[in-house]
Amino acid sequence: MTQRNNDDLLAAAFKDHVAGYAPEESGRANPEHELEAVGHAPSAAEPGDQVHDPTTGELDLEARASLRKLTRGANTHTTEQSDGYDVEYRKLRLERVVLAGVWTEGTTAEIEATMAELKALAETAGSEVVEMIYQKRDRPDAGTYIGSGKVRELKEIVTATGADTVVCDGELSSGQLIALEKALDVKVIDRTMLILDIFAQHAKSKEGKAQVSLAQMEYLITRVRGWGSALSRQAGGRAGSNGGVGLRGPGETKIEADRRRLRQDMARLRRELSGMKTSRDVKRAKRRNSTIPQIAIAGYTNAGKSSLINAMTGAGVLVEDALFATLDPTTRRAELADGRAVVFTDTVGFVRHLPTQLVEAFRSTLEEVVEADLVLHVVDGSDPFPLKQIEAVNGVITDIVRELDVPAPPELIVVNKIDAADPLVLAELRHAIDDVVFVSALTGEGIPELEQRVEAFLNSLDAHVHLEIPFSRGDIVARLHEHGTVLSETYGESGALVDVRLPQSVAAELAEFAVQPDPVAE
Repeated sequence: MTQRNNDDLLAAAFKDHVAGYAPEESGRANPEHELEAVGHAPSAAEPGDQVHDPTTGELDLEARASLRKLTRGANTHTTEQSDGYDVEYRKLRLERVVLAGVWTEGTTAEIEATMAELKALAETAGSEVVEMIYQKRDRPDAGTYIGSGKVRELKEIVTATGADTVVCDGELSSGQLIALEKALDVKVIDRTMLILDIFAQHAKSKEGKAQVSLAQMEYLITRVRGWGSALSRQAGGRAGSNGGVGLRGPGETKIEADRRRLRQDMARLRRELSGMKTSRDVKRAKRRNSTIPQIAIAGYTNAGKSSLINAMTGAGVLVEDALFATLDPTTRRAELADGRAVVFTDTVGFVRHLPTQLVEAFRSTLEEVVEADLVLHVVDGSDPFPLKQIEAVNGVITDIVRELDVPAPPELIVVNKIDAADPLVLAELRHAIDDVVFVSALTGEGIPELEQRVEAFLNSLDAHVHLEIPFSRGDIVARLHEHGTVLSETYGESGALVDVRLPQSVAAELAEFAVQPDPVAE
């Protein structure tokens, strides 16, 4: 291959790894043609038709669906193996993929559930899974992750299916990536790269995009490598020691230049995120000072957190049956049945073996969870191993609590999707967890009970007081209805007698109006 201009080559190499894939070469259909193909082409409104006003979530879902690729027929696929390009210059296009895993512990059902989750991740990224294999081993192979025998089997599968990419269910070292790419002659990525690619697709806000970019760079900086002679190091030392005349010198190699640029970009992103964190902290402090209870909805990815917040608040946020559909936290204000105002925050989902780069990059977002007055820990009841989900989520929250040195927030386990759950799994959850609520955000079953449990918890944090408010202070009565739970309200000669539950801070501010309850009324 001819020598390229240094800057062009570096730009191409990083674009291939960081961007994920190039839309103009990814084989995606034109969005308008795709909508027509799947039967969703917009039609002209007839006179008298009701015009539906879409929510923000519906608009987001429509935009995301327009980027999905149509499944190609088995006889129409093409690969890059016959393009004549070396593997390192091919685009990272997650089109037809083969999944490979290593089974080190657990039962057969658990490894199959893990591979099914990896398949869901790959499909969320926009790819078509054509085959999957896994190897029973004590530990992953140090050289090729799956062992030489499985590599030969994998090579046959890749050739037969015309796969573009192999996805490994684990975090591969740079050496394992190189060995597998040379043996298979296709692009090889690991679970972390796949999750980062999904995050790059779904991030919408400026902060979310910066967080994903930082996580990608933190992952890539330890895996920057040269391919062939194009990125080989310059020789140095005495003549003849490593190439002779014309190849000596202390000049910066291309790998070193790559790492330097990555470090510079990472420093810039950290500065930007620091400024964004300040803005988020100001907003969070304002919400805390408002005395309105903060409720965070956390849990495993695709457990139905966004559906639950829609069911409880009617927020209309994005809902999609896909992993990591929500990346940017959504905050919505709602009223409970007793009239109390609360704020719900929908957060990014967790997953088993969540990349540490993502935990670090999304730390400001995850702080929304540990600083809430109550955490609704949503669990997917239709998953075959929901207790594993709970363990994974609790592990991430525990790490954040330990690092921030703050007390763990109160937690209420909410098992969602009971309409699609196995009764035996639900029975196992009832036996394993004492304090749990079973709901279905789709059908609404259990939502009233959940709201009652939330009300009861918030009431336990409140002060139960009796206040006598003068008729001239109607503003205080309005404040009581807004921030507390008014149990009774009567009127006497000098003012309104209110029996109310209030946040401790508000009760302290209104202590001058406190009176002893009337024993006869009690």
